[in-house]
Amino acid sequence: MASVPAARRRRFEDFSWVDFIINALRFIIIALVIIGSANTLLTGRFTFEQWVSLFVAGLAQGSIYALIALGYTLVYGILLMINFAHGEVFMSGALTTVFLAQAFARSGFLNAQPLLAIIILMIFAGLVSMSVALILERLAYRPLRNSPRLVPLITAIGASFFLQYTFRGLYGSGFKSYPEVPMLSGMVA
Repeated sequence: MASVPAARRRRFEDFSWVDFIINALRFIIIALVIIGSANTLLTGRFTFEQWVSLFVAGLAQGSIYALIALGYTLVYGILLMINFAHGEVFMSGALTTVFLAQAFARSGFLNAQPLLAIIILMIFAGLVSMSVALILERLAYRPLRNSPRLVPLITAIGASFFLQYTFRGLYGSGFKSYPEVPMLSGMVA
């Protein structure tokens, strides 16, 4: 059984300056965010309703980033390859759904039944992304399962370019936006 001084020595032998600096930076950044948030609330620069709206928007954007990162992690964990076309697969559903949403807005369905329209749009986006991912996996990645690691990596980069330019050719390179829904516009709080 190890003595207490030996346990203390082991703890300091495992000490890493890199970990210490990274943890100190984390603490400083969190402290600055809290101080800045409190300062803007106290000075009246933003109202509480604006803060809630910013929080919800940040949570939504962060959820999208987390979803994409989770996809990268799952693909790498299962296939042991980095899928550089992962973002393009995600984009395929979102970009295709823009046109369905615009059709819903023109027909009046988006304003008449906004919740049902949004559910249909989300299901459609998932189905389009899933279809593109399955086609990409069957045509580009599955034939290369037992090849050297560099070959699927180059194929993933090529698939990324192929999907980018395919969707640019289909939908154009201009700015696209979802139509506004009165029920979803304005402040959250």
